[in-house]
Amino acid sequence: MRYSPADVPDQTGRFTIVTGGNGGTGFETAKVLAAKGAEVLIAARDAKKGERAVREIRRMTPGAQVRFERLDLSSQADVARFAEARLAEGRRIDVLVNNAGIMALPKRQMSVDGHELQLATNFLGHFALTARLLPLLKGGRTVQLSSIKHRSGRIHLDDLNLERGYGDWKAYDQSKLAMLMFALELDRRSRANGWGVTSVAAHPGYARTGLIGAGPLGTRPVSRFMFSVVYRPFIEPLISHSAADGALPILMAATAPDVSPGGYYGPTTGKELKGPAGPVGMKPHARDEAVAAALWEAAERLTGVRFG
Repeated sequence: MRYSPADVPDQTGRFTIVTGGNGGTGFETAKVLAAKGAEVLIAARDAKKGERAVREIRRMTPGAQVRFERLDLSSQADVARFAEARLAEGRRIDVLVNNAGIMALPKRQMSVDGHELQLATNFLGHFALTARLLPLLKGGRTVQLSSIKHRSGRIHLDDLNLERGYGDWKAYDQSKLAMLMFALELDRRSRANGWGVTSVAAHPGYARTGLIGAGPLGTRPVSRFMFSVVYRPFIEPLISHSAADGALPILMAATAPDVSPGGYYGPTTGKELKGPAGPVGMKPHARDEAVAAALWEAAERLTGVRFG
């Protein structure tokens, strides 16, 4: 049976944070959760888009409990500021959807903290955010956004910032493999240490959002032309689905009562590019516990943040 927004259980009284909820699958996720009665906090870097997302959700669901707060995940200081505000509020977090991300930057860029920007934004920021919010997550659930590109990813433990050979997809694939391994390692450590956090992962398949155009295909003049004239109108519709459909695996991971701790959810047909949401497989290297433990230790060192 096809999973749809109608299958999302009532969320009244529940508090959810969605990073990157100002657009794409993050917006679609926040929209459905708010419509189901959740109090939703959209955390994103772009305040203008964030406030616009809040207005749009309130227009579609009058009385929706949704608000925006700025969060730049590439900045550890900003992650700390955001987390400290949540701790001061003291509100239990039922679901944390770590959705925000950037994709395949053509040139190597660095975060304010000196980390490769895709690693910093997609993984390190979410790692530190989850760690800092851990006291509010007991009994709650975290969803880490991975990608089908985890399949070709490799964790470069000796060069996580890719100083010795940057590649646009190499960096993206590493960051999304890191998110999947983080979800699995968080599940193991939560059970071992009694943190009480249900940790799962999801991916949206190939969802039609602004991510592709803003990254690998939309930044160079020639590729931008090919993207708008050839790829987007003729090729993309055949291998992709809408942002709303891409959000369904995220919603399943975030809300399904029978979710499996350490589970992974995504589109189940079309080589996981599109299709109905459900449990999906992962490459064996994503389950490497030794690499996951080493990645965890490296993330603690790079962010200066520890769990527990």
